[in-house]
Amino acid sequence: MHWDIVIDNFDYFLWGQTQFDGVFPFIHAPGGLLATVILAVIGIFGAFWIGLVFGLMRLSKKWWVKYPAVMYVEMIRGMPLLLLIFWFFFLAPVLIGRSLPAFTTTMVCFMIFTAAYVAEIVRAGVLALPSGQMEAARGSGLSNYQAMRFVILPQALRNMIPSFVNQFVSLTKDTSLAAILGVGELTRTGVQVDNREMVASFEIWLTIAGLYFLICYVLTSYSRRLEAQLSKYQARDR
Repeated sequence: MHWDIVIDNFDYFLWGQTQFDGVFPFIHAPGGLLATVILAVIGIFGAFWIGLVFGLMRLSKKWWVKYPAVMYVEMIRGMPLLLLIFWFFFLAPVLIGRSLPAFTTTMVCFMIFTAAYVAEIVRAGVLALPSGQMEAARGSGLSNYQAMRFVILPQALRNMIPSFVNQFVSLTKDTSLAAILGVGELTRTGVQVDNREMVASFEIWLTIAGLYFLICYVLTSYSRRLEAQLSKYQARDR
């Protein structure tokens, strides 16, 4: 067993080697576990707002608002994430006239990909509420926008929280695909150390798996707590 190699490189697994991003002059692209967490956090934050917009667009009765959202959601959900990363990485230079750093490319792809699933979560969460909620809100003199903002969404978003957390867990695991473009996230650091040492593959990849498990376990545990709290709130409301 060669656990000394893991111990010597453990700090590299945690934050890797900081690299200049190249797009934002004051932001550096971190590595290791830190890069994985940053990609996941920024990805889910951006995906939430994009998905919220497209989810509400899918609920619109106006076809010119609804069908573009339907096309986006169905197209992205029917495409492997790895293909989207490759497609965006090679298409971006054609559209904007310059290549994007791998860290930025994968971060944008995670937002676009996850937003399609968030849109479905939003749509399902709103449709799960009784139709009388909207009718009661409109009957009190609120417009459609006001009813959705102040009555429907606050209730629906509370029920969506566990699904959002589960999607965050899924995205955390999907960040390993960033290694395909050479992003120095957790999986990439494992590949680099394994190729350099060549005698501790089992120990290295067991450590990498343990770090992924630790993040996902914390998030899933938090999701269970949220579900339990929501059940109590719903029981109390009844």
